Amino acid sequence: MALRVVFSTKQGGNFVIAYGALAVAQATKAVPKALKKIHIEYDPNSEKDVALTDAGTTLLGTNRVARYLGRLFPEAKLYTGDSASLAQVDYWLDYTQENLVTKDKTLLEKNLEIINHHLKFRSFFVGYHVTLADLVVWGALRGNAIFLQTLKSERDSGEYLSRWYNQINSLDYIQKSFTELAAQKQQAQKAQKDQGSFEIDLPGAAKGKVVTRFPPEPSGYLHIGHAKAALLNEYFARKFEGKLIVRFDDTNPSKEKVEFEESIKEDLALLGITPDEVTHTSDHFEKIYELAVKLIKKGLAYVDDTDLETMRAERMEHIESKNRNLSVEENLRLFNEMKLGTPKGVACALRAKINMQDKNGAMRDPVIYRCNVENPHHRTGTKWKVYPTYDLACPIVDSLEGVTHALRTSEYRDRNIQYQWFIDALELRKVHIWDFSRINFVYTLLSKRKLTWFVEKGRVGGWDDPRFPTVRGIRRRGMTINALREYILMQGASQKDLMLEWDKIWAKNKKEIDPIAPRHTALKREGIVKVRVLDDDCEFKVEDRPKHKKNPDVGMKKTTYSRDLYLEFDDAKDLEVGEEVTFMDWGNVIVKSIKWHPDSTYIGLIEIQLNLSGDFKKTKKKLSWLSRTPESASPDNTLVPLVLLDYDYLINKKKLEEDDSLEEFLTEVSEFKTDAWGDANLRHCKKGDIIQLERKGFYIVDTEFSDDEPMHLIFIPDGSAESMKSKASEPTKPAVAAKAAVVVKPMEKVKEVKKVVKNEGAVKTSMYKQKPIYDHPPVFEHDKISKMYKMASVYGAEEVVETQTVVEEVKVDEVAPKAEAKKEKKEKKAAAAPEVVAPAGEGPLVSKLDMVVGKVLSVKRHPDADTLYVEEIDCGEAEPRTVVSGLVKFLKEDEINGREVVILKNLKPAAMRGIKSFAMVMCASNDDHTVVELLIPPVGSKAGDRVFIKDHEGEPEAQLNPKKKVFETVQPGFKTSDDLVATWNGNAFMTSKGVVKSKTLKGASIK
Repeated sequence: MALRVVFSTKQGGNFVIAYGALAVAQATKAVPKALKKIHIEYDPNSEKDVALTDAGTTLLGTNRVARYLGRLFPEAKLYTGDSASLAQVDYWLDYTQENLVTKDKTLLEKNLEIINHHLKFRSFFVGYHVTLADLVVWGALRGNAIFLQTLKSERDSGEYLSRWYNQINSLDYIQKSFTELAAQKQQAQKAQKDQGSFEIDLPGAAKGKVVTRFPPEPSGYLHIGHAKAALLNEYFARKFEGKLIVRFDDTNPSKEKVEFEESIKEDLALLGITPDEVTHTSDHFEKIYELAVKLIKKGLAYVDDTDLETMRAERMEHIESKNRNLSVEENLRLFNEMKLGTPKGVACALRAKINMQDKNGAMRDPVIYRCNVENPHHRTGTKWKVYPTYDLACPIVDSLEGVTHALRTSEYRDRNIQYQWFIDALELRKVHIWDFSRINFVYTLLSKRKLTWFVEKGRVGGWDDPRFPTVRGIRRRGMTINALREYILMQGASQKDLMLEWDKIWAKNKKEIDPIAPRHTALKREGIVKVRVLDDDCEFKVEDRPKHKKNPDVGMKKTTYSRDLYLEFDDAKDLEVGEEVTFMDWGNVIVKSIKWHPDSTYIGLIEIQLNLSGDFKKTKKKLSWLSRTPESASPDNTLVPLVLLDYDYLINKKKLEEDDSLEEFLTEVSEFKTDAWGDANLRHCKKGDIIQLERKGFYIVDTEFSDDEPMHLIFIPDGSAESMKSKASEPTKPAVAAKAAVVVKPMEKVKEVKKVVKNEGAVKTSMYKQKPIYDHPPVFEHDKISKMYKMASVYGAEEVVETQTVVEEVKVDEVAPKAEAKKEKKEKKAAAAPEVVAPAGEGPLVSKLDMVVGKVLSVKRHPDADTLYVEEIDCGEAEPRTVVSGLVKFLKEDEINGREVVILKNLKPAAMRGIKSFAMVMCASNDDHTVVELLIPPVGSKAGDRVFIKDHEGEPEAQLNPKKKVFETVQPGFKTSDDLVATWNGNAFMTSKGVVKSKTLKGASIK
């Protein structure tokens, strides 16, 4: 059994991490014998700074843990030697505990002088190598805020002490400790940000006595907001071993249907919610009516025939109704008219008589009963003509059904006092109320009224449309129940309103589906390219391959190989003759010929030669392909026609305000279809199956394979920025039919047809029609005399020339869209290539970074920090810049000196161990930060050349404001692509000579 050492990472208060014990544990674990025997853990909630558990024995405190590890693993040489040496180590451990773990500045400074003097002629505290004494003293200083402040302010902490401290600080296992602690801190912060708390004080809650309720109205489908309310009510009912009631609030027969009620039951079951009791408000109609009569008799309710608009205005202006002081007898008579549904009764409503002068509008005599004679109730039929409102029914039924805690969203907060008023007025059992925040998402509507509008207007396919936030809608989009449930529970019972992004819930969903989703292949049909294998021994065959390379339990699939293949046009257009690429799940191939159509609009045929012994690690391109099945093959081996569907948000504004018009913010096109061919195995997928299409993403089967219609697959967002961004601002590309493609000829061959059109004030562009600025466009009569002067029109004659692009329709299944220019030859043609001009105009936040090409003139070690280099870098300015970088662990001096690098030069200068750094060297780093590479500017670049992000050029700031955290905001988007190009959110780092790259790192972070 492994020895466990648990370190607390608790934050706040006077808590200090046990750095010394952590350093000892990491140093000991670095010994091969101890590697698998010591298990280091971190606990953000532990009250003990360090606890070691071994064979049932637990030790607490740095010194006890350090001595135990030192004795148990003498191979680490941290606590070995003769008696005199061990005595000295023990002395310094005790000295540290007594003198360095202090907040007394005077005492600490006195002891720092003693330590500095001790280290004057020593590299280590005891002997000639690191011992427990060094690590425990270092840990105490590392955790002492006074000492750290002394270092930070560059005050003199002692020449010899500083030299020793920096030496210990640079040890590999110390750096590993820092890395792990930083990861723990980041994880804790993320968890704190993402996860709400259930640690709320439910008043009067006791085991076995808590009763909660979830009261949906059966007038629509359950959405993600309802799901939170349902799960919270279930959570507290189970936590206190109580009871959960699902009560259908069926008080409005105009909107309610049995269909909705049944769907809500099904969705609750899918969420894993099993109520202990299912009830209906209509079960209590008789009792609610009796209690309404009681209110009238007590003079606390009255019947009002004021029309709706007048009543609303009077309530807003605190004006009492003319009927407020009717007699009890008259009110009872009129309420009976309402019950019977007479013409007089239908014109009336029963109102609670509370306080028309109250500042809280909910207390200004709310309506508590109204007539409905036109729509029979889906459970009680035509028995009732009068129905209670939710405001009256909810507190009454809560009390009658034994509910102890009514959990309500914060939108009802103003009504809580009204709820209590009804309880008191009717002398009912008390119910505790707890508010929790609504769950809100960007670009998302949760209003049942607005969602109904989309359904009724035909803007969506129904309540289960993949664009809808209903449980059924997001399930159809590919959300798993586990991910949905876990994410909602993560939000807790907080009362703080949050506007959530969709990225985290979809990222959680990806973690659920990634390990189990079968892998398949699909290629877009538009412009699909035929490929011919030249090898004579390449024959048609079908082989079994795993559906998931990392999870054999997913099963096997049939993969077809033949001489006739397909490639996607987007992959094929960038190939070059002689290039070696990898065909996924097959091997390397060499491109022998590419036969473009004469007008360069599509590729007729590509010929390749197999090189299956080639090293796939050395190829830059990994391509998806499909076999063109011969007519003689079994139908089970033929390709499957697909329609790939993707969706945008229904609205194009993150949050609609109360006064916003819904129709002004509608996304005009929110469904996108792409025709594709899929591998033969897809014909066996069932509706609801989740798969991954290689290099395309995750999809859910919406329509199964049939001989008559193509399969429909819906794209599942994965939480990445690319999958979550709104497409509303992008030009909409219409769906391309499978049997015909419209091909735009290359720009130099486009014909222009000019025709004169009248200038009617509207601006005509190739994108959209813009309304004229003036209702009646002004007419300028140049012939009239003015104080100015006559100027000839800059456009010549009084006419507008409209240019049309000529397109031709090619009805061929394998036709391509407009072909992009072939990839330019790289190194040998770079000098002759025209310079890339940075786009003009103000860019986004990333454009504020001032990045340039720099040339390293000299490199030397930092005199006071073993992990740092000090470089002099030419940035194209009058004087070179001094730059301090932490590259000692990763690169030798001669690997940096003389190199061209990418420099971020408008960060605020910062002192690093006494030397001020005036820029930062940009590098690529793998995930665990074990490999770091300098970014490589394109051939022909020189010091001072501007580095910009493609399509995001702007004016960089002279110096970034640290408080605005510009670099910290955009840096997460800095990555290297599969072809090694440095990018920000997929847009390349560029100079006027070409793109910036890394040497070997793909998918790496850039820092």
